[in-house]
Amino acid sequence: MTATSSFGEIRKGVFPSMQKHTFADPTTQPFWDAARVGRLIVPCCTRCGTFRLPPYPICYACQSFDLEWVELTGLGTVYSYTVVHHPLHPDLVDAVPYLSAIVELDGTQGEGARMLANVIDCEPGEISIGSRVRIIFEHVNDDMSTPRFRLVRGDEK
Repeated sequence: MTATSSFGEIRKGVFPSMQKHTFADPTTQPFWDAARVGRLIVPCCTRCGTFRLPPYPICYACQSFDLEWVELTGLGTVYSYTVVHHPLHPDLVDAVPYLSAIVELDGTQGEGARMLANVIDCEPGEISIGSRVRIIFEHVNDDMSTPRFRLVRGDEK
């Protein structure tokens, strides 16, 4: 079901992209540039190997400024999640229930490489801690693509 509101198009289970611009700085711009073309890249400290997500200029583990951007597969595991049943605004009534999850990204040693994002195209009873998910990027406009996740089903694993 699709409805229109002050937030634009509303779909059940999908929290609308209220952010229309990245407001990126030099530290985060590479992430958003890659997202626009459907790629997930994250900064990794070249001194100690710690992934920095969200991107920030200094490594919290060793205080190094040295980094390289590493492309990830976009696969991950649900670390935690919540089902939002109560709309945060009256215009969001058609979006609920929706799922917000913290996803631990594959290939990042876990610590420092988790993302909070909406899990779409699944019913609340289909998800659990440990569920496998894959990132997708919803194109909002020429400047912005919103990361979301979908469950990995059947032989996709």
